[in-house]
Amino acid sequence: MGRNHTMIQFFEWHLAADGEHWNRLRDAAPDLKANGIDGVWIPPITKGQSADDTGYGVYDLYDLGEFDQKGTVRTKYGTKDELHEAIAACHEHGICVYVDIVMNHKAGADETESFKVIEVDPDNRLVDISEPFEIEGWTKFTFPGRGDKYSDFKWDFNHFNGTDWDEKEGRTGFFRILGENKGWNENVDDEFGNYDYLMFANIDYKHPEVRDEVISWGKWLPDTISCDGYRLDAIKHISHEFIGEFIREVKEHTDNFYVFGEYWNDDIEACGNFLEETDFQLDLFDVTLHYNLHEASVKGNEFNLPSIFDNTLTKEYPLNSVTFVDNHDSQPGESLESWIEDWFKPSAYALILLRKDGYPCIFYGDYFGIEGDGPIEGKKEQIDPLVYVRAHKAYGQQDDYFDHPNTIGWVRRGSEEFPHSGCAVVITNSGAGEKRMFVGKLRAGEQWVDYTKSHEDRVEIDEEGYGVFPVTAGGVSVWAYPGF
Repeated sequence: MGRNHTMIQFFEWHLAADGEHWNRLRDAAPDLKANGIDGVWIPPITKGQSADDTGYGVYDLYDLGEFDQKGTVRTKYGTKDELHEAIAACHEHGICVYVDIVMNHKAGADETESFKVIEVDPDNRLVDISEPFEIEGWTKFTFPGRGDKYSDFKWDFNHFNGTDWDEKEGRTGFFRILGENKGWNENVDDEFGNYDYLMFANIDYKHPEVRDEVISWGKWLPDTISCDGYRLDAIKHISHEFIGEFIREVKEHTDNFYVFGEYWNDDIEACGNFLEETDFQLDLFDVTLHYNLHEASVKGNEFNLPSIFDNTLTKEYPLNSVTFVDNHDSQPGESLESWIEDWFKPSAYALILLRKDGYPCIFYGDYFGIEGDGPIEGKKEQIDPLVYVRAHKAYGQQDDYFDHPNTIGWVRRGSEEFPHSGCAVVITNSGAGEKRMFVGKLRAGEQWVDYTKSHEDRVEIDEEGYGVFPVTAGGVSVWAYPGF
């Protein structure tokens, strides 16, 4: 069976643009592994529009901090050599590295071009609101700092199907580019009528040269940096058919390659359809569970805790679910802000770390803290014990005690593969409470401790294999036998 796996998203939106982040990852690798984290999701490693760009304004897919382009050699996070060192350090300590890749748009073009477009309704991109007219758009990418190294492909307006800026008139808009076989891709999310276009110069995956180039790059990257997988950004805006082809090609090229994606949609039917359309080749973030956790944190004791997993990927598609509490988009001030309130954060992490389903992802901002104008202190001391219990105790049969609206619990019975494993978790969104739960007759007489350190007293398992496990008001307690 092997030990449980835990991933960390090793960045947040407001990291200092000091070029030191790959060095931080290199230095953090031993501690991450020692604490039970064996996977890291790193931010986009490709050159953005500037040294401050988070990587989501991607300029050159082949520039990993190697070429003098956009006023910088390094990216926001460091140089290509420092990236190699960080990945090597992770691998040395048994940590897999998953790279965030951005494939739906390009930004920071080198030159403008003139071409014909039709302006569309921002609220329904299937509705035209103009006759064809000519704009001057930033769509020509020649990569003067890199030249033809690694790839001689140069991008122009023929490789995009939409953009949002007319340099000639100096105005923004949603402009669909005209041309042979042009148009929004139909195999995308149907929000705003058609959600192919998100921002910048939108890549046209109907174009065969584009498909070939991006797939070629998708194979080049793991060959170049020895990463272990991809996190695919904003995939509801990219042709589902191309996503399936891309993953299939990359996995055939690279052994044991893990792929997961951001399909930000809380409609489980839509998520299920996407998984089917892409042949279940990837996992998806459980967005609905995140929103359930957020709602629980806001509503307090008015939230019905037994419903926490209702309509979630983790419940409906447990083998394809990546669970998370918060991330860079949901953190305060960002585009999908839905920040789980502090009092509920430990309970939320217990819910993703200590159950049998889902691949949990810890957020850097929760673990190490958030920088910027509104700094938030990290909760490493609260999260580490939960990760430890996941690594050493949270194994075996899972029995749920979701039988009270404000106090829930579950037991993991343990596994012979991991001696003295097993745990009992209790969560409440109301006053102090307790749960009487069965952990097994073989555990009779054991003295279990609360790994959250909320209780000093131990719980003794009775001769029938039951324990009465208390929890503090509005909190979580994680009980387990301390022996090895």
